[in-house]
Amino acid sequence: MNLPDVVSRDEWLVARKALLAEEKEFTKRRDALNTRRRELPMVLVDKPYVFTGPDGSVGLADLFEGRMQLVVYHFMFQPEWDAGCPNCTGFVDEIGSLEYLHSTTTTFALVSRAPYEKLAAYRAKRGWNFPWYSSSGSDFNYDYHVTLDESVLPFEYNYRTKAEWDVHPDNGHTQTQQPFDLHGLSCFLRVGEAIHHTYSTYGRGPDAMTFTPTALDLTALGRQEPWEKPAGRIPEPTHDDHCH
Repeated sequence: MNLPDVVSRDEWLVARKALLAEEKEFTKRRDALNTRRRELPMVLVDKPYVFTGPDGSVGLADLFEGRMQLVVYHFMFQPEWDAGCPNCTGFVDEIGSLEYLHSTTTTFALVSRAPYEKLAAYRAKRGWNFPWYSSSGSDFNYDYHVTLDESVLPFEYNYRTKAEWDVHPDNGHTQTQQPFDLHGLSCFLRVGEAIHHTYSTYGRGPDAMTFTPTALDLTALGRQEPWEKPAGRIPEPTHDDHCH
């Protein structure tokens, strides 16, 4: 494996302090970027979306559970599937208590296109207690570009058209069989009775919310993905790895 060089403690401290300066600069840039997010204009949501939850049909306002903000994770679960997307499942598995989020008048919910009965069964199997709603029969998934079907709307994912994805190095999203679902995250703000869409992110956008990728980014072996640099730091699978 292409492992880091072995150096003295003094040499390591010099390199670590240099990296610390970059980390502090990155923190400042991240704070500035978060400010830019908060400064984004917002769009009034005037379409009457209908979802299905444990209490039957509900509107988008009901997903807020009386709070001002709503964070929706667009969980990939197509109607014909019997289980949710493994990557989305891993994302949700790492979410802990929502108590602090609720204390900041913010609600978190999952939304998928599969029938509610399938979502409820999968939720129970995973032992989750997060609210999960079906958008089946609604335009919600299409309007927020996580269900891609060119017979409904022009292809757009992560703010790129199909033509832009075709020439982009990461073009794995231009599948031919439609409709198909992808993941994402959208934020909404309720002001009185009015609901506004404030932000959406797709692809690797939600990465920063998860524990495992963030923890692995601090390690010498990283996430152990082929695209990472320096190359050659993916260990041989162990017996336990093959079992998963």
